[in-house]
Amino acid sequence: MRPGLAERNDRVGPDFKVNEDPRITPIGGFLRRTSLDELPQFWDVLAGRMSLVGPRAQRQDEASGYEHWHHVRLSVKPGITGLWQITERMNPDFDRRVELDTRYIDDWSLTMDVEILAKTIPAVLARTGR
Repeated sequence: MRPGLAERNDRVGPDFKVNEDPRITPIGGFLRRTSLDELPQFWDVLAGRMSLVGPRAQRQDEASGYEHWHHVRLSVKPGITGLWQITERMNPDFDRRVELDTRYIDDWSLTMDVEILAKTIPAVLARTGR
């Protein structure tokens, strides 16, 4: 169904997200609204394939649409949460997301990770990312 939904894409850039996505069941909608759909990613963290904090993982077909400067976000392990999730989660602009990911990569510190983790739960509960 995804190709047929392309014109309803709410994101700007190679990202893909559709509000009121017809592919999502009522249970899936609940899991997304409560962010419980993120829990399986903890297995990837434990397996060493992901980090708790870092740029969001990207589907391979979406990453193929990256501009050259977007590739910097692929230079570190993807994370469950990051600067974008706590500051501009509702902003559909992919370039802005890459700017935040680049800032995270350039300025990384353990303190920054702790701050992002501490702000993630309130951002998820408020459903704003602000």
